[in-house]
Amino acid sequence: MSCVHYKFSSKLDYNTVTFDGLHITLSELKKQIMARERLKATDCDLQITNAQTREEYTDDEAHIPKHSSVIVRRTPIGGVKPAGRTFIVDRSDTAVVGSSRPVCKTNPEQHFVLLLTSLSPTLSGFSHLS
Repeated sequence: MSCVHYKFSSKLDYNTVTFDGLHITLSELKKQIMARERLKATDCDLQITNAQTREEYTDDEAHIPKHSSVIVRRTPIGGVKPAGRTFIVDRSDTAVVGSSRPVCKTNPEQHFVLLLTSLSPTLSGFSHLS
């Protein structure tokens, strides 16, 4: 029996998928992981990356050698959709164009003074520490 060790990127421990032969195809590995983890193919897809080389397997017929370790990430069907908002960032001092908040043109020292001013009622209770 051959095996491939897999873990989800958010987990600490590896699990194992067993199979016959020297390698397993990416599509078969995904099917086995989804079955073991009780995931539905209609809900998500799996992104599989080699844990040592960080190579992402994208071809469903790609061969993953036995005793490999892979990192698994759940992704939405059809890939990640864009947020729908586009921001154009001008790196000069003039502006940021888009649907974001206005840019504050104060320097860092003014930010600190404003922060201390807004916190002054809270900080007055700590005057005995100075």
